[in-house]
Amino acid sequence: MTRVLALVGSLRDGSVSRQLAETAAAVAAEGVEVTLYEGLADVPFYNEDLDGEAAPAAAVALRDAAAEVDAVLLVTPEYNGTVSAVLKNAVDWLSRPYGAGALGGKPVAVVSQSPSQNAAKWALDDAVKAVGIAGGALVDGGSLSVGETFGKFGGQHAKEHAETSQQIAAVVAALAEATKVPANA
Repeated sequence: MTRVLALVGSLRDGSVSRQLAETAAAVAAEGVEVTLYEGLADVPFYNEDLDGEAAPAAAVALRDAAAEVDAVLLVTPEYNGTVSAVLKNAVDWLSRPYGAGALGGKPVAVVSQSPSQNAAKWALDDAVKAVGIAGGALVDGGSLSVGETFGKFGGQHAKEHAETSQQIAAVVAALAEATKVPANA
């Protein structure tokens, strides 16, 4: 079983980002399990003074969850032309301790979304940059930006949109495949 942890950069229950993560869980191939992480709202902003042996329980839980899976899927909206603070904060906590963070060498894919025609490409680029610096291994074929979400999905769940479901399935498949390749290959 390949285990993928989905970190959603929007805290709103009905957000399109959450729907895309739910779609990833729904379309994952047999043998691949995608789990949405539910504790990002509880993780305090990264502060090195809080980190260490007495790190906040919510940050420790996030690190433990990321350490226990084979791959990570980041799903972010674009807020003011960049990645959401919630998701960036999660990456910051997962990047520590420096050189030994939970993302170190782990396959990571990024999906961004926006109602604009830009398709959250700036958020995608910033998330990819942050993941790379944090030590994650961005997966070839593991990036997707979904634009014009209001018109594309209307009042339906994102998983009802066939093209988007197929694209998300391809991202999850690329993540699963990347877990089979040795990190130094």
